[in-house]
Amino acid sequence: MVLDSSAAMGSNKLQEKDAAGALGHDLSNGNSSNLEAARHLAERLYHLDRFKRSDVAKHLGKNNEFSKLVAEEYLKFFDFTGMTLDFSLRSFFKAFSLIGETQERERVLIHFSSRYYQCNPNTISSKDGVHCLTCALMLLNTDLHGHALYNSIKNEKLEWAVDEEEKKKPHSDGTDEKDNGNQTKAVSRIGNSNNPFLDIPHDPNAAVYKTGFLARKIHADMDGKKTPWGKRGWKTFYAVLKGTVLYLQKDEYKPEKALSEEDLKNAVSVHHALASKATDYEKKPNVLKLKTADWRVLLFQAQSQEEMQTWINKINCVAAVFSAPPFPAAIGSQKKFSRPLLPATTTKLSQDEQLKSHEAKLKQISTELAEHRSYPPDKKLKGKEVDDYRLRDHYLEFEKNRYEIYIGLLKEGVKELLSGGENDASGLKKSHSSTSLNQESPVSAKVKRNVSERKDYRPETPSIKQKVT
Repeated sequence: MVLDSSAAMGSNKLQEKDAAGALGHDLSNGNSSNLEAARHLAERLYHLDRFKRSDVAKHLGKNNEFSKLVAEEYLKFFDFTGMTLDFSLRSFFKAFSLIGETQERERVLIHFSSRYYQCNPNTISSKDGVHCLTCALMLLNTDLHGHALYNSIKNEKLEWAVDEEEKKKPHSDGTDEKDNGNQTKAVSRIGNSNNPFLDIPHDPNAAVYKTGFLARKIHADMDGKKTPWGKRGWKTFYAVLKGTVLYLQKDEYKPEKALSEEDLKNAVSVHHALASKATDYEKKPNVLKLKTADWRVLLFQAQSQEEMQTWINKINCVAAVFSAPPFPAAIGSQKKFSRPLLPATTTKLSQDEQLKSHEAKLKQISTELAEHRSYPPDKKLKGKEVDDYRLRDHYLEFEKNRYEIYIGLLKEGVKELLSGGENDASGLKKSHSSTSLNQESPVSAKVKRNVSERKDYRPETPSIKQKVT
């Protein structure tokens, strides 16, 4: 019986080889029946009609004309239009198992790259560029989740030799430095993350979009962690929205005056941030909430309802126009949810391209949120699995709301909103609130700390006890 089975398998392989050769010959002679055969096989592979997921890559990765034709027809079942490259890869890999020899997997990725470029011809300059980036993502995935190079670099950063003369030169502290007496030097950065994409860009020549007094209260530190009790008091600053940075200064803004170290320390980058009315904070009037890219949460009290709404619109406009596209998240990690890194650098896209980028991101986020909510955790589960589900849900819902607001502002016409006077709220949508609110200035308001302060408004990340909807 074993011999018969082996003989049958050998016979099938021989027939398949002969058929492939014959099909290749027919293709060169323009036989259209082979195209129909390729389409039929591609459809069966896509729908897993008498095929397993592990069978798909074998048929797509062979080095013959018929296999290439099957792969082209198979990829037509995927529409990557408007999707980011990493999200497209995730969608592609959900359909089958990428197994086989290195060369076979490489051919599959080439077919994927061709299809992605076909769907998004203006996103990346060439098909080869798509393929290079695809391979880079696969290598990054291996490094991040293969417990290999990533941990090595994380534990010991790469350092390079520096000339002794260079060591003696003073480092920039982010203040305005002059070059040749006329031109300012290149944009310096605020922070010490050793990552130029994440440190706050400080450009002394950036446009000023709004200034005015604001009282600040820090509600949550990085990653939404509750700010310690002793650091949550209200403090008044002279706020300057300059470029993509909200500077919080002790004194009024003077263009010719260099910023102090303390001013730079208090600066907040508004890239990928979202400002909104703090509807769940009722202890003071005219309070807006600012959630930053690293999920810090700050409350700001403005001098009036109109001022609060102007600050909200200006901050969101700057974020919508200048935030660079996010870095791709790690591929294939199902262990723990982690947010993608959001670069602080200014986007190089035009306003139309920026709008398309935001729309593509909204489409991606909406799809992820729908998929996420279609597979809620088992009610019997407790602990990390449930917490991870809720954190991901909270993140996706927030991002969906953020991109919807960005898109609305870009469509409305941000040039008019940003070019208006620093304190001009004309043309901006104003929110309505009770006229009985005390319109006290944050400059003169006295801070009263009592027991009620400990009952601060609801946390930014879902509680374990909260019901998931």
